[in-house]
Parts: sequence; structure tokens; C-alpha cells
Amino acid sequence: MNKASPEKDIDKPLGVGGGRRGANRKTHRRLRAGQVVLALAGLCLFGAAGFIALGDDPFRTPQQVVVSTPEQTPEAGTATASETAAAYPDRSPADGPSIIKVEPSDTDESSNVVIIRDPSSLGQNPRTAHLPDRALIEDTDIGPLPIRAADGRRAFDVYARPWSGTRGARVAIVIGGLGVSQTGTQEAIAKLPPEVTLAFASGGNSLDRWMQSARREGHEIVMQVPLEPFDYPSVDPGRNTLTVEADPVENRDRLHWALSRITNYTGVMNYMGGRFVTSEPAVTPFFGELAKRGLMYLDDGSSARSIAPDTARRQGVPFAAVDIAIDGERDRGAILKKLDEAERTARAKGFAVATGSAFEVTVDAVATWAEEAKRRGIEIVPISAIAEDPERG
Repeated sequence: MNKASPEKDIDKPLGVGGGRRGANRKTHRRLRAGQVVLALAGLCLFGAAGFIALGDDPFRTPQQVVVSTPEQTPEAGTATASETAAAYPDRSPADGPSIIKVEPSDTDESSNVVIIRDPSSLGQNPRTAHLPDRALIEDTDIGPLPIRAADGRRAFDVYARPWSGTRGARVAIVIGGLGVSQTGTQEAIAKLPPEVTLAFASGGNSLDRWMQSARREGHEIVMQVPLEPFDYPSVDPGRNTLTVEADPVENRDRLHWALSRITNYTGVMNYMGGRFVTSEPAVTPFFGELAKRGLMYLDDGSSARSIAPDTARRQGVPFAAVDIAIDGERDRGAILKKLDEAERTARAKGFAVATGSAFEVTVDAVATWAEEAKRRGIEIVPISAIAEDPERG
């Protein structure tokens, strides 16, 4: 009997004996499903990566944190912002932080009211510093004269250049003779640091134009008034010199002429005057007029017998005196040595006042020295920062 040959798959009825092939088909279907899942997962990852790449990178652009500032209650004895604004109406909040110094009230010693004396808050806004404060102007036939405002403000305060208010070594440099030489005046205004005070000669030319330029550049300014020297009239300071022999009314009129030449200055400086400043009958009404008009007096220090310091204190006039004249010798090296001497004086007593004229060599030397002195810790300040003010004690 012949053995039956193995039945081939092809000979089997449909649907019989196809287990292995069916299993393979199921496996293939599972593989295809897994590949679809993997593909979808890849697309999701790719999309997420693109979103992150196109969005803000938190490591490159950190989220801004909002910080609240707690409201501060002023301590007793300090002024509020509104009180400070009322005391200094010309002070802009945009002018920046200030060093605040508090002093007792000048009007009522028994009260607890305080007045803020902030050197950096004094002065005009630089954008309008060339324009006079109308409250400080008396209109006269000869021109505008400085006067105390109805609220007591003085030109000495309003036109002063702000400074830090600290008590480090300070040097005030005053360069005089502006208005005499047009070229020299222009170079002095353009080259000198704004901390340097400029003194205008009352007999100069185009003074109002130069005053406005100087104020726009940030300079504090003073007016030079011709006073009688020894050997007058052989030595003549110029037009409308105040003299010892003139009566007080005549000297007052001469002073008014000088004061009317420009506006926006903090005070006056003598031009010569060795004899005038030794005469009490001449000096007393002169300082009375300065007190009335809210001006300071800068003494050039040329007369050892000057009674100006005592008279200024007695009449309530802010006062400063020159320590060193820097350009008696018009040599750059000699001028720099004098400026170094002023620095030593400032380190010894806290401040020094140096003066010179608007010569080209002087202007160049002062401009160079001032920048170097700042790096050595010297503060260059306006002359008003040095002045002794009897009204402030």
C-alpha cells in the first residue's frame, strides 16, 4: 500500500491549513501600525522643537519681573516732595537725585519747620539758563537790574550752578575779562569746563550775546565792576569807575550802569579797587546795594587792607576771596604750577579760589588741569559754592 504523499498547501481547500501565513499577515499588520505610531510621534517632536525654536528662548530673554516699590513715609524733620517743589519751583524732578542737607528755619528759631538746602537743586534748568528770571529783574531806564524777588529769592541762589554739596577738596576757578576780546571770549566759553566761573568786564562788547552762550554751556557768571585803584586816574580801570571821592549817589549810579549790562549773574567781582576797598564811607553803601539786590561779592585779594570781608558779613552779603592769581606770568608751565598750588591749598583747608584772565595760554592750561584734577579727586566748583553766606549761617 502506497504511503500517501504529504498534502501540499496548494491541494488543501481554501481556508484550511493556512495558519502560518495568517500569522505572518497579523505580524505585518502590527508592524505597520507601530511604524505609523512612531511616525506620528516623530512629527509631534519635530513640531514641538520648531515651536520652541521660533518662540522666545527663556535662557536668552528672561521674563521681566515686576517689582513694587513700597510707599515711604517721610521721617520727622524732612520735607515732603510737594514741600520741596514749593520751596524750589524751578527744580525739575527729571534733574536726578540730590544730596539733601537740612538746616533750621531762618525765620523762626523756635519752630520745628526745616528748610531744605540742596546745592544740586539750586540754579536754573540748563535749557533756559540764558533767560533771566523776571521775578529777579527791576526794569529801569538804563536797563534791567537784579533785585530780590518778592518771595526772598536772590540772584545768588537762582543763577548759581549746582554742585555736589560734599565737603571734599574744592577748587573754584574764575576766568575774567570776558567781553574784552571777542576771540578770547569765544575760546573761553568753548574750551573751559562748565564748572569754571566766567567773569564779564562791564566795559566789554556784545555782553548779552556772550552771557547767553556762557549760560547755555553751563557756566556760572559774575560781573566785574571797576573800582578805584591807587594812583587813579593814572591807572584807570575804565568807564564808570567807582571812586572814593564820589558821593554815594554817584557811585550808586555807576554801579547800576555796570549791573545793567547783562543778567543771570550771581554777583560782582572787583576790577582793581585797591584804594576803594579800604574806604569805609565808599564801601558801606556799595555793599548795601549788593545786599538789596541779592548779589555776592568776590574780592580779588589784591589789597591786604581790604575791609570788604567784615563789611560783607555785617551787611549780609555772600562773600568769597581769591587765594591765588594764576597767570601773573603768561607761561603754561607757570600757570600749571599755580593751579597745583591751589590744589594743595584746597586739600589743606577744604577749598581754594583761583583767578586768571581769558588769555589763550590761561584757557588751555586751565582746561587741561581741571580734567586731570578731577581724576585726583578734586571737585571743580562754581564760586557760589565757596562763598560765605551770612543768610545761611
